[in-house]
Amino acid sequence: MSDKTLTRADLADAIYRLNVGNRQIDPPELISRDESAELVETVLQHVADALVAGEMVKISSFGAFEVREKAERIGRNPKTGQEATITPRRVLSFRASHVLKDRINGVEPSGENDDEDSEPARRSSPSAAASKGRA
Repeated sequence: MSDKTLTRADLADAIYRLNVGNRQIDPPELISRDESAELVETVLQHVADALVAGEMVKISSFGAFEVREKAERIGRNPKTGQEATITPRRVLSFRASHVLKDRINGVEPSGENDDEDSEPARRSSPSAAASKGRA
């Protein structure tokens, strides 16, 4: 694991560097560092607004963000064992796409379409087969 954290400033800087490096546009219409930062802020604000409104946010080849409703339930304080009511709330969940999962695990891209609603491609691994009782 890395101690590095990707920040808004890193994203803005990456956009700026890509923009400066792409001089194929004639005349080059470069955006400034401030405009790059504003672009990142606008995209993140759009994503946050959609989530607050209860919409799912799907980013192809990356994953899906979704707000889920959790009902009220009875929990237990692990230290004292005393029961407590956990209030209903909304929680944010993220489900990584198969493309992102494969990249994280160093699996070569298969070239298949990354449609989260389609049946995922079957991956065969010794540990997966063993965990399902098939070795």
